[in-house]
Amino acid sequence: MTAGAVTPLDAVIEAHRARIEAALVARLPGPPAVPALLHEAMRYSLVAGGKRLRPVLTLLAAEAVAPDDAAVLDRVLPAACAIEWIHTYSLIHDDLPAMDNDTLRRGRPTSHMVYGDGLAILAGDALLTEAFQLLARTALDVAAADAGRGARTLRAIALVARAAGAAGMVGGQVLDLEAAGQCHAPDVADVRPRRLEAHELRAMHAKKTGALIQAAVVCGAILAGASDEEERALSAFGTELGLAFQIVDDILDVEGEAATLGKTAGKDAAAGKPTYPALFGLEASHELAEAAAARAIAALEPVPHSMRLAELARWVVRRTS
Repeated sequence: MTAGAVTPLDAVIEAHRARIEAALVARLPGPPAVPALLHEAMRYSLVAGGKRLRPVLTLLAAEAVAPDDAAVLDRVLPAACAIEWIHTYSLIHDDLPAMDNDTLRRGRPTSHMVYGDGLAILAGDALLTEAFQLLARTALDVAAADAGRGARTLRAIALVARAAGAAGMVGGQVLDLEAAGQCHAPDVADVRPRRLEAHELRAMHAKKTGALIQAAVVCGAILAGASDEEERALSAFGTELGLAFQIVDDILDVEGEAATLGKTAGKDAAAGKPTYPALFGLEASHELAEAAAARAIAALEPVPHSMRLAELARWVVRRTS
């Protein structure tokens, strides 16, 4: 990997966040096409802050593939926004009483605590649907001018859809609920939490958390015109980064504080959720996160301008929120 620019990673991330924050609100549909209260509920969760890790990854991956293309960020920004809308929808639904039943997210009351369950569900539904409308509009605009780029955009949409759907994030959430004894088939009378084996825990998190993180990376790469080798490398990077991120998330649920995390600490343990610290202990979990980050960085070898992604992988295992 090349040395790249000397601008500190924090400054690069903040610049990308500022671009993303402005676009997230500007592109959000509003009245009169959308009921005012629905728009308010969508916006409430969307502008609550957060790391914006996924859209930042989309931009960084695009820059790694096309570092000399001044227009690359403009090309991938709609996809970055769509991915953050999908992530925000998932948080709204995860916090519902039927799911994780949480009252705090990104440092303030969760959507259903403010707007009620019904509107929270609909706000999440709207964010998910609007994300794909935004992606589809982008594909149509691009295809009219460049058929090759239009085909890449369609492939990116399919990738994001798979990551968000039954084979990805939604499927992973179902596995999580099953392991915690929170859902069952109609003919099963006695449902109890089940301790997952190590490979089952990794598979669950690869779907629940890792799939959208990986898609965020690969989506940016595809839209920036990555070669097959670069795309494979960035896909492997995204897989390992997603694992590292989730392991650290599990650790912070034990070691973190609500004021820092922006969400309720200790919820996973209290609910008997399957986590890395519960299965391996804290010390081994830290080691597993470091190892996943190291594998993520090693995967970047075929991508010459990937210094920022490597730095981000190191940040993921050092983060405190």
